[in-house]
Amino acid sequence: MSNDRPGELFAGPRPIQTRGEEPALRPRLPKRAPKPEKPAKPEKPKAEKPRKAAPPPRKATPKTARGGGRRSILGTLVYAGMVAGVWCGIALGAVLAWFALDLPDISKVAQFERRASVTVLAADGAEFARFGDLHGTTLGVRDLPPHLINAVLAIEDRRFYSHFGVDPIGLARALYVNWRSGRSAQGGSTITQQLAKNLFLTPEKSLKRKIQEAMLALWLEHRFTKDQILTAYLNRVYLGAGTFGVDAAARTYFGKPATQLDLRESAIIAGLLKAPSRYAPSSNPDEAAERSRVVMGAMVDAGFITAQELEAARNAPPSAKRKPGGDGRYFADWVTELVSAFVGSGHGDVVVRTTLDLKLQRAAEQRLEEILAGPGAAANARQGALVAMTTDGAVRALVGGRDYDNSEFNRATQAMRQPGSAFKPFVYLAALEAGWSPDSPVEDAPVRIGGWSPGNYDGKFRGTITMANALAHSSNTATVRIIDRIGVERVRRVAAGLGINSPLGKDLSLALGTSEVNLLELTRGYAGIANRGAPVWPYAITEIRDRDGNVLYRRQAGGSVPVVDPAHAVQLTRMMTGVIEYGTGKSAKLDRPAAAKSGTTQDYRDAWFVGFTADLVAGVWLGNDNNAEMKRVTGGSLPAKLWQGFMLDAHAGRPPRPLPGMEGAPAYVASGIAEPARATPAAAPAPARGSSGGMAGGIGSLIESLTGKGSAPQVQYDYGNPVR
Repeated sequence: MSNDRPGELFAGPRPIQTRGEEPALRPRLPKRAPKPEKPAKPEKPKAEKPRKAAPPPRKATPKTARGGGRRSILGTLVYAGMVAGVWCGIALGAVLAWFALDLPDISKVAQFERRASVTVLAADGAEFARFGDLHGTTLGVRDLPPHLINAVLAIEDRRFYSHFGVDPIGLARALYVNWRSGRSAQGGSTITQQLAKNLFLTPEKSLKRKIQEAMLALWLEHRFTKDQILTAYLNRVYLGAGTFGVDAAARTYFGKPATQLDLRESAIIAGLLKAPSRYAPSSNPDEAAERSRVVMGAMVDAGFITAQELEAARNAPPSAKRKPGGDGRYFADWVTELVSAFVGSGHGDVVVRTTLDLKLQRAAEQRLEEILAGPGAAANARQGALVAMTTDGAVRALVGGRDYDNSEFNRATQAMRQPGSAFKPFVYLAALEAGWSPDSPVEDAPVRIGGWSPGNYDGKFRGTITMANALAHSSNTATVRIIDRIGVERVRRVAAGLGINSPLGKDLSLALGTSEVNLLELTRGYAGIANRGAPVWPYAITEIRDRDGNVLYRRQAGGSVPVVDPAHAVQLTRMMTGVIEYGTGKSAKLDRPAAAKSGTTQDYRDAWFVGFTADLVAGVWLGNDNNAEMKRVTGGSLPAKLWQGFMLDAHAGRPPRPLPGMEGAPAYVASGIAEPARATPAAAPAPARGSSGGMAGGIGSLIESLTGKGSAPQVQYDYGNPVR
């Protein structure tokens, strides 16, 4: 039975076999000799018919039929499952192929890994700012403090060293937490996925991007080691304030390399990964501290630190914070915007050497803060700006506001404000150009033009005074009479020639500074006066090099042609010394010759003081961003004190020098009288146009022709003597 085929176990009785009979039976055959064919009958195919019928009985057995049915159903299901699996695999492959169609070319990703950086140097070569994508020193995992690595792993990806690029457990946990909280409270991306997004993808939030992120994460895990992935992540991740990588962040926020970070500082850096802008210690120190406590708590839960180490870190004194707005950040912003004009917008990494004097810059920031935090606070003066430049236009200091971290708006270069009486020097220079002299008489008396009646701050009128005294005491009525005599267009032309590029009004109120300007251009105009009538161009960049040290731009020394007679510019300078000697700017007096002019606008909304010595031109502005009134702050009060304090700091250790063009000449004082009631100067030039009605009649007719008897803007400028 053991040699039979399996199917034969159920074939039934064997048929009789004739070919295998015993030989003893053979003798009986001869009796049938006449029929020789008969012995061949048993070998006919019919004798094999029982063998052919054997297979069907196998299916006929009841037990075999039931078992075979079960196997048929199971086989069908398995077969169907296999077919479905194959088609699902094909579909998944097609989907992944579709998502892979627009994946970036990984081999070329280095071409757009980061934007070009701009490193800004002061005049002495000291680096004080960097812009663009700021990258520090590339540091490996083994170079960084263990508590920094542990802080990042604890808060971002505790299973980093055990997952394969995508963490199903972490993803499931995040989904559960988000479902329980009803909001997106926890993310499920691994560090590898975050690196893939940073390297290759956009910040777009979509299912497609998440799938591509996972695909790239698997590729990164296959291609690189865990330490390589973590190193790349820590050196590329954005950490706020324009910094990329932990070293750049450590230097920006704490002034030290990442290798020197302590536990608490490491927790602050790790905390930035969730929301760099929100948790930046420079702008939100309280939120940064709270976030660092969350990170250290996660480190305790993960077993990276003990509760005692956590308590010690919490009680450690805080790290020194960066001084808000300090070290020329407004200046650096301004410079960075100028770079592309010199080397094109497609420049690579560049190093820019500037004209900034860090000593003067810090003095300017400190003096402004002292004024605003002290008397400015009581007088509702909450903002200010300062610009200082040499007489050839090299900007040595620029402060665009009180606190850069609170507001990046640059009030020195962007804010347009009325200059008030600080605009008057251009009126008086135009008068000198028209033939007047410092001793020319002008009436300081009430005047009404249509519905407009400009007055003097103290309500006093000095009668007939010299033009020099009118400027020193900032007489509004006298200045309006002068512009009426010489013409508005002449004043506009002189101011524009010296660098006032903002649009200027065409009516007589221009004399009182109703046309808005910014502090930089107003200071530039005064520099042109100090430069004997030759306009200057404010500049901050002296040289630009690429990262290999090749010079891309270098400023060439040059001059400009005077737009007014240099002798007239010197005459005006002498007149402006009277402002400090006996006029509205007495509180700004220095230990050396200086010329200046103050300015105050309607309702004390703006207060200015701009002036110069032989070495430096400086302008200051105080006011409020919302145009709120200050409490009787005039240009001759707080701005003059701010200007004086800064100029004393800037000139410390420098010997006094005479003003340009006044070598050996004393400051000009009309008739030798500080505050005359009535001067008797030489006759004034003839009126610019015929008028039988005198000055009052001429000015009235001009205003009427310009305004149609309407009222000009009400202005109240630079009225007072702060000593009064």
